[in-house]
Amino acid sequence: MTVPYTLAVHGGAGTIARGQADAAPYHAGLRAALAAGEAALAQGGSALDAVVAAVRALEDEPLFNAGRGAVYTSAAQHEMDAAVMDGTTLAAGAVAGVRTLRNPVQLARTVMDSRFVLLSGDGAEQFARDHGFEAMPPGYFHTDHRLAQLHQLQNEASGTMQMDHAPDPTAPLDETRKFGTVGAVALDSAGHLASAVSTGGMTNKHPGRIGDSPLVGAGIYANDQSCAVSATGSGEYFIRACVAHDIHARMAYAGATLEAASQAALAEVGRLGGEGGVIAVDRQGNIALPYISAGMYRGWVRAGEVAQTRIFED
Repeated sequence: MTVPYTLAVHGGAGTIARGQADAAPYHAGLRAALAAGEAALAQGGSALDAVVAAVRALEDEPLFNAGRGAVYTSAAQHEMDAAVMDGTTLAAGAVAGVRTLRNPVQLARTVMDSRFVLLSGDGAEQFARDHGFEAMPPGYFHTDHRLAQLHQLQNEASGTMQMDHAPDPTAPLDETRKFGTVGAVALDSAGHLASAVSTGGMTNKHPGRIGDSPLVGAGIYANDQSCAVSATGSGEYFIRACVAHDIHARMAYAGATLEAASQAALAEVGRLGGEGGVIAVDRQGNIALPYISAGMYRGWVRAGEVAQTRIFED
């Protein structure tokens, strides 16, 4: 029995302010990701193939904070995280703190097929070399506006510290001012679910900092019995609230709808002091795209329908 496929993507919570910049390129980037993922689904491909294809497209678009265009750490380097999860088998693969991978999500997909779930840093880079991945030079990931963000933040923090000795100049950029994580969730025509996520982290983050994105149950989860989830936002809070698995648990154990479970899980993030959002799809093809932030780059498409993209409520 076939079911209508469904795909949703996000380009991060915490967006450009209204009127701050031209929103059209962001909508175009989201549409390109939807087109890449839908191409797999329309040909009868798996949800897993679709989410990897969609996230790869977002990693290649320098407007978003993943792959090319990833933000800088406080040491002016790139450290990227990514993960994928298959709702059919609960198989997962993730990488953290990688520096040379054009498409970290593709490496995460390769890790899924190994005996590992999560590899980090130099070990992940060695695993990539062993599996034939091309190492990109640091300049590939550079964009002028990301470096300018880092310098601006460090200069602001340094100036404020000189005035009142309060702020930490190594503190990451406020979540409402950053361009965040990218991700995708999908239901394929066979009724299977999958999710993927990729991120450059937080501007000016401490080297070695890892957020929720590569952590199963925090920034990502997929289970054919309930839903597929990809999160974006204040990573430390999403880790503490186990957001992605919490949505699954509310559905599986308490009978909550996808929308209610997603809203409740995000409310817990807000209670803790965090911000962000999630995209999620359930096994009936329902979509939830809630967020508690200034906005969230997001888009969705269903079989036979026209793709939709949004940044703010409208």
